[in-house]
Amino acid sequence: MKIVFVTLFPDLIKPYFEDSILKKALEKSVFEIEFVNFREFAENIHMHIDTPPAGGGAGMVIDNIALRGCLNFLKNKYQNAKTIFLIPVGKVYNQKDAVRLSYEDVLILVSGRYEGFDERLIEDFADEVISIGDFILTGGELGALIIADSVLRNINGVLGNSESLVEESFNNNLLEAPQFSKTGKIPEILKSGNHKKIKEWKEKTSLYKTEFHRPDLFQINNEKLKM
Repeated sequence: MKIVFVTLFPDLIKPYFEDSILKKALEKSVFEIEFVNFREFAENIHMHIDTPPAGGGAGMVIDNIALRGCLNFLKNKYQNAKTIFLIPVGKVYNQKDAVRLSYEDVLILVSGRYEGFDERLIEDFADEVISIGDFILTGGELGALIIADSVLRNINGVLGNSESLVEESFNNNLLEAPQFSKTGKIPEILKSGNHKKIKEWKEKTSLYKTEFHRPDLFQINNEKLKM
């Protein structure tokens, strides 16, 4: 898989891949990343990429020239890519999206700034529009990183132990069972060595944890059981 970050501020994103698990996987070429600053596609002498909004209003919008040139370039370069715009009005992102997007060959993540994008850019280039939540950030770079991290950890070879994915939170609309280190006092069942009993305990505590922390997810599971 390759992830292409389209952003005015690539240096906000690059350091995230310079440590830990993703750094190791990147060095092993498990995935690839690319950074494209769409300011480089500006056609004016001052390299401006923003403009006052048509019809008036506060702030500036990303204009219809530099980013359009950038996305046309990437569309020709990666004809099999899925282009995602990070904007607050998009569908709220979840774990199922992370798994689904991990099967793509190339993801182009477009980070907005200012008051947003010229709407024509979204209409002409966006395969999906995604939001990471019902709140506003100063730019889409954090959202792009969240999507990249959550997608990449589903790629074979990124995590040291692929079995870590099996019992993660949000699989089957349940939170992961409580975790404990081996030091100090812990539930006796976890020291029993009885894998069947431990599995049953984890399933039960997963339900309890979901009911307490995320009753909305717990309700979804109850409705499925009634069907």
